[in-house]
Amino acid sequence: MSTETERIEEGAEASLLERWDEWYHIPVIGVVMLFMFLVRIQAYDNFAMRDGSPSLAAVDSWYHWRTIEWTAENYPSTMPYEIWTSFPDGRYVGQFGTLFDQLIVTAAMIVGLGDPSTETLYAVALIAVPVMAALVAIPVFYIGRRLGGTLGGIVAVVLLALAPGQFLQRSTTGQLQHHVAEVLFMAIAILAFMIALRVAEREQPIYELVVDKDWDTLKQPAIYSALAGIALSLYIWVWPPGVVLIGIFAAYFTVQLCLDYVRGVSPDHVAFVGVVGLGVTALVTALLIEEPGTSVTSFGYLQPVSAALVAVGCAFMAWFARQWNAYDADRRYYPVAIAGLIVAVFGAMAVVLPDLYSTIVGNLTSRLLPLDPGTGALTIQEAQPPADFTAHVFDEFGTAFYTMLAGLGLLVARPFLGREFRAEHTLIVVWSLFLISMAATQIRFAYYLVLAVAVVNAIFVADVVRFFDLDIRSGVDSIRQLEGYQVIVLLMVVLLLFAPLLPPVAAEDSTAWERGEMVGPHNEAMVWEDSNHWLNENTPEPGNWAGAGYEDELEYFGTYDIPDDGTYDYPEGSYGVMSWWDYGHLITVQGERIPHSNPFQSNARSSSAFLTAESEERSELILDAIAAGESPDDHTDEELEAMAEDADESHEHIRYVMIDDLMAGGKFNAIATWTGPDPAHYSTPEDVEANEQIERDEVADRFATVPYDNTTLSKLYFDDAVGMEHYRLVHENDQRMPTFVSYAIIDTDTDQVLLGEGGDPQVFVNRMVDEQTQMELMQLEQHPEFDVEVFDERQGSAVGTYERVEGATLTGSVDDVGDVEDATVSAALELETNTDREFTYVQEAELAEDGSFELTVPYATDDELGVEDGYTDSAVEALEEYTVSVVVPSDDGFEGYEAETEVPETAVVEGETVDVALEEVEFDDPDEVTEEGDVEDDDADLEDAEDGEVIEDGEETDETPIGEAQAGD
Repeated sequence: MSTETERIEEGAEASLLERWDEWYHIPVIGVVMLFMFLVRIQAYDNFAMRDGSPSLAAVDSWYHWRTIEWTAENYPSTMPYEIWTSFPDGRYVGQFGTLFDQLIVTAAMIVGLGDPSTETLYAVALIAVPVMAALVAIPVFYIGRRLGGTLGGIVAVVLLALAPGQFLQRSTTGQLQHHVAEVLFMAIAILAFMIALRVAEREQPIYELVVDKDWDTLKQPAIYSALAGIALSLYIWVWPPGVVLIGIFAAYFTVQLCLDYVRGVSPDHVAFVGVVGLGVTALVTALLIEEPGTSVTSFGYLQPVSAALVAVGCAFMAWFARQWNAYDADRRYYPVAIAGLIVAVFGAMAVVLPDLYSTIVGNLTSRLLPLDPGTGALTIQEAQPPADFTAHVFDEFGTAFYTMLAGLGLLVARPFLGREFRAEHTLIVVWSLFLISMAATQIRFAYYLVLAVAVVNAIFVADVVRFFDLDIRSGVDSIRQLEGYQVIVLLMVVLLLFAPLLPPVAAEDSTAWERGEMVGPHNEAMVWEDSNHWLNENTPEPGNWAGAGYEDELEYFGTYDIPDDGTYDYPEGSYGVMSWWDYGHLITVQGERIPHSNPFQSNARSSSAFLTAESEERSELILDAIAAGESPDDHTDEELEAMAEDADESHEHIRYVMIDDLMAGGKFNAIATWTGPDPAHYSTPEDVEANEQIERDEVADRFATVPYDNTTLSKLYFDDAVGMEHYRLVHENDQRMPTFVSYAIIDTDTDQVLLGEGGDPQVFVNRMVDEQTQMELMQLEQHPEFDVEVFDERQGSAVGTYERVEGATLTGSVDDVGDVEDATVSAALELETNTDREFTYVQEAELAEDGSFELTVPYATDDELGVEDGYTDSAVEALEEYTVSVVVPSDDGFEGYEAETEVPETAVVEGETVDVALEEVEFDDPDEVTEEGDVEDDDADLEDAEDGEVIEDGEETDETPIGEAQAGD
């Protein structure tokens, strides 16, 4: 009896071990997925709604929130055309409002029982991204298991979970971006094609079976190939530029079909997968077409046409192989012939379909290969190539990147080692090499490379285990029987793969858990929130400018068809907001106003042209040209005048300009890069030459005026529009009041400015004092051979909002005028901002020969108009009336005339004339400051201010140097 019991227990134990060996990976994967979710959700509380407003990470997250809200209001439709951005044309936004947004809204609909509240929608959106990230572990495991067995699959998902780089950073809560869905659906598509290829190799479909309609044999290959095509379509549905994966498959099928034919294997088997899979992709993506054209970022013709071309190419290569056999040609030359035909096809495409050719080649060089990133990519930090690729991949994956390379080598070596090499193995090699190239092209694409690093390491581990005969799954007894060298090898493998990703080896704050804990809302979005909310509450609704009354035609969640010419016809009373493209989504979502440029980089060049314009006249011409539907960048003033002729009152105009401290400082180089001249132009006086020796005491004078001072951006942000006719400050954000410094690096041995590479003087103008600047200055102080000479310092606001107005014209005259040639007239007005900062607006002009004058001023002395009238409720108020002064040289010294006058808001916004009656006053010095608030002239201010002195109350002199900014969007 006891013996039978023991046998039953032994059998039960054996059965349990068998079940464990078969299913142990499931609880392991479950634990890994839970870990991945917890890592990414731990900062959930940092993104709680504030007064009904979201708190999100990264700028693109804000626009996804816009499309998610829109989809919830119009479920299940997604936004066909967006009129709340890219003023004055609107824009089709193909990369947003995709399957990613629909999945989130669908989940929210389920949770909210068909009518989710904003809070429910937001909560689901925050949770959805970590959930999708955890789901990536499933296809990664199965890919890894196909390559390296169950153990290899587990190693793959553990590496995925521990990777602390781009994939983690883009898949934490608050990162409401499609990147995580891209990775998930790319992994699913690769897995689906691997399975389809294996089924095709087993069932061996050929052309004759298709002709004979042998569906029993073709059934399984056709079903799995079609499913692979659907999986690829879902990936593209998430991200239209996912057409790059079609390009990768094109390269794969070209290589695999050539390999099969050279090895004496029929290309029909793999070609069948390509024809069916990519054919299905062509059909499905054709159903997604929303915008005609071949834009990479749109659901247009490019995706189905590219897929169809690959499908046709697979069929052609299989047919061509048969023709090659018919002529009994050497198989080794078949790949050479195919390469020649591909070159010929691209050549013909360049002639017959130049748009398609340029799109494909441009996508190839900007996304797949590190060859030729454009201007736009170079001003986007995440789209730049890594400065040090070796350091970049180590920070992303530790040594697992290099063991992946070893795994690729082992995979390629299989045929030479007498081991099976399948078609899916070639797919992994080609796909991995392209992902490495993409990661070297743009920093962000490391979030794709994590897939290859994870799954290819399954091969590495499996081959090491096989080579050293390490049996670690057969129980404790088998582990005890391992030889010493086997234990050492096992420990080395574990250390190579995981130690750099875990403490204590990993650097502080560099593990996945620590980085997931540190995430928080996008700082710039939080700073801009106050200004955008003010914009929403204190400016007329789009469509109601000047009381036009067409605001109902511009519903925030309205549906608008794609215009035939790609340009939306905005109703009267519409207007746009000018800023740098980084902030367009924030203006749309937080302010519910229509930005001119946005992170789609639409209108980035015209925004650059406006902000860097070195005269108010040019900036006005640029805005008029924009209103007339023209692209104003890189044109002369005369050409702009011709463009602006059509910009009459029937056109809708840009009415507001928003500038933050980063635009004035760190981002100015990026702004200037779009239109030129070179950013160095703006920070270097014209009379400074390369290799010129500049003495320490000459720096302040030589750099007192630089071209940056004349830019529209500088005049608005630093000068409060002093001296400008059509722009005025209407609100400033004081969440932070940054300091800007200008300084030179002095060689203490010579007491001269240090010269850098190329002979440029090491003078830095208008550097915002942030952590980077402070660290640089501290490092310089540690070197006694260098000294830092600060020659200017000033402060700015976090965000300044400015209004474009017609301006009121002050007119008057002086009788019996003396020497008119040197006579000047000025108007001065004391103002106070919403932050209680006071400044003086001054406008100057010369007296006409007959003693008359005209001055155009943008500030009013009352606030009689407001939002209810269709105008701005300005937060900047006049403290008194304008003081208009005329100074005329005479034989006795100077003749002075003065008057105080009101300037109504109606005169400012409608361009009316205000007559000024001057009365003679007596004074000896034209630079004298009167008790009523007249200001000294600029020369007097400059003489009284010492180098480095901060000018109080925002008063600026024309000679105050403002200049260089550092690149870095």
